[in-house]
Amino acid sequence: MTETAAEQPAEQPVDKTALRDAATVLVVRRDAPGGPAVLMGMRGAGAAFMPSKYVFPGGALDRGDATIALAAPLPEASARRLTLNAPAGIGPALAVAAIRELWEETGLVLGTPGRWSGDVPTDWQGFAETGHLPSAAALSFVFRAITPPGRPRRFDARFFLVDAAQIASDPDDFSRACDELSHLHWVPMAEARQLNLPFITEVVLAEVQAHLAETAGGRAPLAVPFFDNRGPRSVFARLD
Repeated sequence: MTETAAEQPAEQPVDKTALRDAATVLVVRRDAPGGPAVLMGMRGAGAAFMPSKYVFPGGALDRGDATIALAAPLPEASARRLTLNAPAGIGPALAVAAIRELWEETGLVLGTPGRWSGDVPTDWQGFAETGHLPSAAALSFVFRAITPPGRPRRFDARFFLVDAAQIASDPDDFSRACDELSHLHWVPMAEARQLNLPFITEVVLAEVQAHLAETAGGRAPLAVPFFDNRGPRSVFARLD
């Protein structure tokens, strides 16, 4: 027997003070005139998490992310490393979250041409209207960080790197972006630390610059750095 709307259990509200899985995207222009440049924006002064700081596009995993099919999966190495010290099967949902957050906060499309089948979820309708399906083939898992205890928002954030050449839309067109990030622009990585950055963003920038040098010429990265704050002290580990 089908439940009526009144009989269906109410969806529990999200506890935003609890540790939540999240995905962040570093879109990098490797061939920018002044050296590699990364896309960044500034969070609002009234934001509960990292107000007035320059950050990369990203956000918490939504309940619906696990239900979105990817046109192409994550590369094998990234998919495998996402399973380490993590809930089973979370990798594809994190990739979907990364693509969704990139779309919502910048208006950029990471996907492949195609038509959606069935009803398109509300938060994917604008993406679908561009004529693309989300694809994780160009994402590379490069960093993981857990927010220390005592912060108003805590995230178990996975950072993904994607080359701007893999973006399916105009990488300079942010007209479809929501208003969560302001001052979206391409920042030379060598100059990014002059901005008002969170500590972890500085750490990620340094690691990604090393990653770009390490993987020049197509070499695979040896491991993924993991800034782990689950316990009583901070641990800097490597996922491999």
